[in-house]
Amino acid sequence: MPAKFELIAPCFFGCESTAKFELTRIGAENIRVEDGRLSFCGGAEMIAAANLNLRTVERVMLLLARYKATTFDELFDGVYSIPWEEFLPADAAFPVTGSSLNSQLTSIPACQSVIKKAVVKRLMKGHRTTVLPESGVEYKVRFMLRKNVCEIMLDTTGEGLHKRGYRRNAMEAPLRETLAATIADLGRVRRDSLVEDPFCGSGTLLIEAAQKAMNIAPGLKRRFAAERYSFVPAALWAEQRQKALAESKLDVGFEAFGYDIDPAAVAQANVNAKLAGVENRCHFEVADVATFAAKPEAIVLTNPPYGERLGTIEGAAKLARTLGQQMEANPCAGLYAITADMDFELHYGKRANKRRKMYNGMIPCQLYMYYNAPKTEKMAKPMPKSGFDGKRTHFEKK
Repeated sequence: MPAKFELIAPCFFGCESTAKFELTRIGAENIRVEDGRLSFCGGAEMIAAANLNLRTVERVMLLLARYKATTFDELFDGVYSIPWEEFLPADAAFPVTGSSLNSQLTSIPACQSVIKKAVVKRLMKGHRTTVLPESGVEYKVRFMLRKNVCEIMLDTTGEGLHKRGYRRNAMEAPLRETLAATIADLGRVRRDSLVEDPFCGSGTLLIEAAQKAMNIAPGLKRRFAAERYSFVPAALWAEQRQKALAESKLDVGFEAFGYDIDPAAVAQANVNAKLAGVENRCHFEVADVATFAAKPEAIVLTNPPYGERLGTIEGAAKLARTLGQQMEANPCAGLYAITADMDFELHYGKRANKRRKMYNGMIPCQLYMYYNAPKTEKMAKPMPKSGFDGKRTHFEKK
């Protein structure tokens, strides 16, 4: 068993820079950034620390092997060479899932079968047994084939890291918690910030901003797959949980105010804030965007409604125009609006100071960033389409 592991953390496109900062903060080593994922090194304690503390990545996987595989024999041999008996007990359950892109081995079921057979053969040899009941703890084996290079990994997370444990009944088309945390980071939310959201939905943006400001580890209210893995001791998990709790900063000046026209959304936001432990910092009210008046010192983080459930695209355009008018009338520190509406700037009435391509799940979006929101250049003519190639995708209100 190695003293240190190579770990891989997938993230959504656009979240890599914030994820790198988080990894640096928790002491990860040899951090490497690629599109949509980061790799890093650390001991068993890093598996626990990463799962408990990372806000902006989707999961943490332990890399067991990386090798070229253009044939099923090569695929089998690479898997068999891994000392599985050091990681999996003889009664472990080990489902295999994965993907293949731009590789000669294209059949996922065939790859799963070959990998499973190789693991079985190695475990039988390593544990000196002919029976593998798979009745014990589940160890999820994942493979990824990219350009004929195969990576074999163990999933240490289980349910994705966006599952914080506080959102029990999200409103339609929710904003991913990991994406909301990234936006809060890009919005430079600090422990003394005032944050507002005129389209708060179930409160995800403000709750994530509050947890960031208070340094509440996002994984404290949930469990992880690797908590049952024999090579990551329970005492180590307890130590990392206690460390995360000790680093929380509950006595801060942060406050957040969210508004939504839907009473059910506001009620759910209040429930979610309580479950997240930030109900004293996040306040939600029923209100129309037409009455929204941002406070001068406020950072506005929002996900304006857009898509079929709103009724019409024209309705979304009208809401964006109203938001623009209210922001013009009520100057504030900045606006950060995430939306799949690629014409948002035109509807809002101003060019953003900066834009960032992002994804909410599989939905392409843009984060429009307005610094000192009302002072940016007004639109003189329609903006060119600034989003993603291909068919436009709509998504609904959070």
